[in-house]
Amino acid sequence: MPRILVIEDDPATADEIAACLTASGFESLKRFDGPTGLEAAMSERFDAITLDRMLPGLDGLDLIKALRDAGSEAPVLMVSALSDVDDRVDGLRAGGDDYLIKPFSPKELVARLEVLLRRRRTSGAEVRLRVADLELDLVKHEAIRGERRIELLPMEFQLLEFMMRNAGQLLTRRMIFEKVWEYYFDPGTNLINVHVGKLRRKIDGPGLLPLIRTERGQGYMLYAP
Repeated sequence: MPRILVIEDDPATADEIAACLTASGFESLKRFDGPTGLEAAMSERFDAITLDRMLPGLDGLDLIKALRDAGSEAPVLMVSALSDVDDRVDGLRAGGDDYLIKPFSPKELVARLEVLLRRRRTSGAEVRLRVADLELDLVKHEAIRGERRIELLPMEFQLLEFMMRNAGQLLTRRMIFEKVWEYYFDPGTNLINVHVGKLRRKIDGPGLLPLIRTERGQGYMLYAP
């Protein structure tokens, strides 16, 4: 059972996060300020940390810098009401692995944690990804389904790699946009829909098991049979 350290100064938000983590099969420990959060992170083992940006006693940026300086490699999901691009960049440069803007859906927070945990388990030496009969060669930048070679544009390749690394996991449009395009998500854009549609037409040919699934109102998933 993965252990998650929740560092959040608002008790109601911390309780909501912890309840959602418990329902998703995680174990959690709550801390409500920077100093006690840092102490817990340094003295115990956690599989990941959710970290509020603005904390009493010790700012979230200073906390994560202290963790990284001490050699901690635990994935950190920063959570903040600060939504400007510069704020997000500061959080990621300080050592955060992902950045979630308040208000947020607890389900999306859990989904992002699952992605961080899955990424941590993935070997850096991995050169091929495989889901069902779909294979992605990370060195040659080639995709093959069955015996059919699929030509992908660079952004399509990045999108498929992200989906394959997180096969079976719900990926919201916000997660895809921020992880693949590396921009702040614009709810009004149809960019994700267009690219996923093009990728689906290339991957899921006639007579093949559909791998790219749409979760209506939530996002997309690469089916892992």
